[in-house]
Amino acid sequence: MANPVASTSTFSVFGADIKIKGDISATDDLHIDGSVEGDIDCGTLVQGEKSRISGTITAESARLAGTIEGAITAKTLVVLKSAKITGDVFYDTLTIEQGACVEGKFAQRPQGSAKKSDGEPVLSLAN
Repeated sequence: MANPVASTSTFSVFGADIKIKGDISATDDLHIDGSVEGDIDCGTLVQGEKSRISGTITAESARLAGTIEGAITAKTLVVLKSAKITGDVFYDTLTIEQGACVEGKFAQRPQGSAKKSDGEPVLSLAN
């Protein structure tokens, strides 16, 4: 009989009543429904619709649905229709639902062997 494989991934949830002032660094996944004043660096970030983040977000994967004030860098980024983003967005792959509000520049992250970006935005949107 084979031994079951234990999951080494963890998922931390910050509820709607949680307010954090300070930076968050996690190697695993975060789900934030509350508010954060500070930078976030994590594996995967899932943001709830009523969540508010003021700070820089750096993640392998991010699914954003709330309000963000700050730059976002993610390998895979999904911006849902309820999202309101004020800040520049850097990504490898990007999905934006119709209705999302973004005020800032969009730029694809430079690849190791790809042509280096000259800093010009690939796409710029404003409300």
